[in-house]
Amino acid sequence: MTPIIIGAGRGRRLAHLTQDVPKPLVEIVGRPMLEHVLMALEAGGFARRDVVYVRGYLGEVIEARYPELVYVDNRDWERNNILASLLCARRFMSKGFVSSYADIVYAPSAIEKLMASSHGFAIVCDRDWRRRYRDRSEHPETDAEKVRVEGDRVVEISRHIDPEQASGEFIGVMKLDAASAQHFLASYDEVLTSRSLEKAYLIDLLQHMIEQGEGIHWVPIDGGYMEIDTTEDARHAESWWKG
Repeated sequence: MTPIIIGAGRGRRLAHLTQDVPKPLVEIVGRPMLEHVLMALEAGGFARRDVVYVRGYLGEVIEARYPELVYVDNRDWERNNILASLLCARRFMSKGFVSSYADIVYAPSAIEKLMASSHGFAIVCDRDWRRRYRDRSEHPETDAEKVRVEGDRVVEISRHIDPEQASGEFIGVMKLDAASAQHFLASYDEVLTSRSLEKAYLIDLLQHMIEQGEGIHWVPIDGGYMEIDTTEDARHAESWWKG
C-alpha cells in the first residue's frame, strides 16, 4: 500500500505566507504542515522514502527540503483541482494506497486508527468539526466536506449537507485496498467519458461511488485535526490545537 500526499496547489488565501514557500511548508504549531503529515504517516508504518508526493507550485522547494520522498508532477496545478492532482500518482495506486491532503494538521492517532480499520475503503472524519468553525469568518461551515453516516457506512459526502445533519467532516485522509483502488480508478475513468474532471474535488468522485453502491466506511476521530486554508486559520491554529 502506497502513501500519497496531494500538495500541488499554492494556497492563495494564505497570501504572503506562500509567497516564497508552497502551502505545505507553512509552519503551523511549530513545524511545517507537511512535517505533521509525514509524522502521522510514520505512525501508521509508512517510511518517508515510500511516500509519493504530488507537487506543483514551488515543488522544487519541497524536494530540496525533503529529498527522500518520491515525486510526481502536476504540471497543470494552476488549472485543475484535488482529484486530478491525486490521479497524477495513478501508477502508484493499483496495489492500494493511503492518501492525504497536504494542507492539514492531524494527530498521528488518526492514521493509526485508519490502518487498524478492517474495511478496504475507509475515510477519516472528525466528529468535533464544528468547534473550529466558530472562529472562522473566511471559511464557513458551508465549505466543509461533510459526511452523513448510517452505522459506520458513509451514505453521503458533500459540502451541501446541512451542518445539523452532518455526522462529521472528511479530513482528506483515506485508505483503499487493492480491490477498492481498482474500483476507484474504474469509476474515475467511467465519469471521465461523460464530463471533465479537471475542476472536480475528491469528494465528487466519492459521492458518485456511494451512489453507485460502493461501500465507503468512516473512521471517526474527535478533534486532533485542523485545516489551514486562510491567514485567519493560521492565526487561530495554536488555540485550536490546544483546544
